[in-house]
Amino acid sequence: MRRAARRSAAGGARAAGRRPSLRHGLLFRLLTGSVLVAVCSITATAWLAVQRTSESITVQQGETLAVDTHIHDTLVGYAATHRGWAGVGDTVRELARETGRRVVLTTEGRAVIADSAVAAQGGGEEAPPLPPRTSSVVDALAVDVTLAAGSGDRIDPRAVGPFALTERERRVLRAEAEQGAACLRRLYGVSAEAETAPTGRPAIETEQADAAMWAECGLDALDRPRGGEEEALADLNARVSDCGTEPGMDAVYAMDGRTGGLVVTGDRSARPPAEPDEARAPAAPEDPRAPAPEVPADRPAEGDDPGGDTQDRGGEPSEEPLPEAPVEEVPMPPAPAEEEPVPGAREPTAVPAAPGTESLTWSRVDLSPEAAACLDAARRAQLDPYVAPAALLFIDDPAEDTAAELSLSREGVLRVGGVVLLVLVLTVVVSTSLAARLLRPVHALTDAVHRMREGGGPARVEVRDSGEIGRLAEAFNEMSEHLERAEEQRKAMVSDVSHELRTPLSNLRGWLEAVQDGVVEPEPERVGMLLGEALLLQAVIDDLQDLALADAGRLRLAPEPLEAGPLVEQVVAGHGLRAEEAGVRLVAETRDVTLVADRTRMLQVLGNLVGNAVRHTPAGGTVTVRAHRAGAEAVIRVADTGVGIAEEDLPHVFDRFWRADKSRNRRTGGSGLGLAIVRGLVELHGGTVAVSSAPGEGTAFTVRMPLAGPPGREDRER
Repeated sequence: MRRAARRSAAGGARAAGRRPSLRHGLLFRLLTGSVLVAVCSITATAWLAVQRTSESITVQQGETLAVDTHIHDTLVGYAATHRGWAGVGDTVRELARETGRRVVLTTEGRAVIADSAVAAQGGGEEAPPLPPRTSSVVDALAVDVTLAAGSGDRIDPRAVGPFALTERERRVLRAEAEQGAACLRRLYGVSAEAETAPTGRPAIETEQADAAMWAECGLDALDRPRGGEEEALADLNARVSDCGTEPGMDAVYAMDGRTGGLVVTGDRSARPPAEPDEARAPAAPEDPRAPAPEVPADRPAEGDDPGGDTQDRGGEPSEEPLPEAPVEEVPMPPAPAEEEPVPGAREPTAVPAAPGTESLTWSRVDLSPEAAACLDAARRAQLDPYVAPAALLFIDDPAEDTAAELSLSREGVLRVGGVVLLVLVLTVVVSTSLAARLLRPVHALTDAVHRMREGGGPARVEVRDSGEIGRLAEAFNEMSEHLERAEEQRKAMVSDVSHELRTPLSNLRGWLEAVQDGVVEPEPERVGMLLGEALLLQAVIDDLQDLALADAGRLRLAPEPLEAGPLVEQVVAGHGLRAEEAGVRLVAETRDVTLVADRTRMLQVLGNLVGNAVRHTPAGGTVTVRAHRAGAEAVIRVADTGVGIAEEDLPHVFDRFWRADKSRNRRTGGSGLGLAIVRGLVELHGGTVAVSSAPGEGTAFTVRMPLAGPPGREDRER
């Protein structure tokens, strides 16, 4: 059994001495936590950077597209209303100032027409190189569909050419349109508004008027050409005479009062449709698969300078804006006031169309690709002399350069990866160094504990850390020192107890054996001496029992109100005979003080103190016992004029079996446990005991007891 227990203990010691596995160690945990935090931080930072960069690029691209569209539309509008680019410089400079971009307009041969950078430099320096990429082509007769939303065809609606109206004609048409819209609202309660189309003609915005309503309100008058429109329309239809879609039916252009522009119909004498918009087939965009129309011969060839004063447009006027007819004030009939529909008003009735007219209106979806291309070519040929020639537009876009720079190349990926790796390596190095500094004192503490457990004696750990680990090491060193003192006290106590018990037991045994052998007679003096040794042995045993009970907290008290004066006088009277024999004067000085304490234990405390003072006071000396009140405490002071105690011995006065006489001479009496018992009993009452001494002058013990009694007395009484 003993051998198995030793093997088990040895195995437990070896298990306790083993270092924990790596994944359970502090280093691994710190390293894992640091790396995880670093990875999460890097990932979150990179994700946020990418998100914000992407959002910034998206916003910049949207702003760039909006600016490009604005610049392109402005220049297309200029081309649609001017015969050339001679005066476009002011417009280019204004666009550059408004948008903060460099705007360059060149011919198709990249000959500069206008450059905002040259204008900003004052024209005295060489023009900077063109941007590397063309932004768009500015052509009023072939508008870029990506930059002209809502355009029915690729001809800019502002390019009216010979269809331009005079101001008088516009006012007349505007008045007719407003009267017709008011009529629709008044008679039929439909939503109708007169707007101005890009061509300058009025357009009726309504989705609820049918042919009967349209004719009833006189809006069909808007379908008739006015002034110069008749000649221009005849010229256009003459150009499209060969663009028929079926044998015996020709496609012609007519004015459309609904849209304010032109509409394609299927007969030269056909009027524009009067059906509502939903009855009309929507115009389809030009088929991208159709062959591109041939450029008219009178269009300028690539490389020609369209902005020069020598430009020849086939005998047409120069590039100045189209002249308008003189304005004449014409009295217009007042528009009827809008009225709410009255009850009983007539409901709209559908008027049947004339026979054979249902199929005369053709939309672009009804035209073959060849016919549609022919019609567009005819319109472009008619408008070509009135618009500026096609030009290339360059916009220096810093947002696009920034987006290009932000694109992550292979080198950029390697750079980012290198930075991430560097951060991780730095995190690992820092975490390892910090963990090593933390682990060194921990390992030292662990080794010291193992040495103490294996019987190597008290151990000390040297830690220079001032943090929590340092405090732990200091606490461990204090604990080790306390254990060392406790072990020394235990050994000293065992030695002292054996010594204190051996002497009286040896005396008793020796004399009893002598009496048994008949060597001595059991005389009364010898019997009294043996009884004294037995009483001394009993006193040592009782003192040890009291100390054990006090240490275990099992010493019972019976507190009661006590007068300090009579208590002190009783103790002084009890030690009076011994003091008189020793030639020591014993004095009691008391005041009226009432405290709550165990009477028997207080007599034991004062008896030990007074007896100890009498033993260590030479003949002619004085022992004074004083009792008084100090606040909420009762103070009892026992002072003598004896030899005193050395300063280095004062901390050990209350230790068990400690004696001022190092030779342990029994003539001084006592068991060496009296002062230890005094401290235990006083502390059990909730009080304190202190000692002060000066060698050659005397020693004083001061006991302070709470007047209310020991702590917890009220709970015990309840």
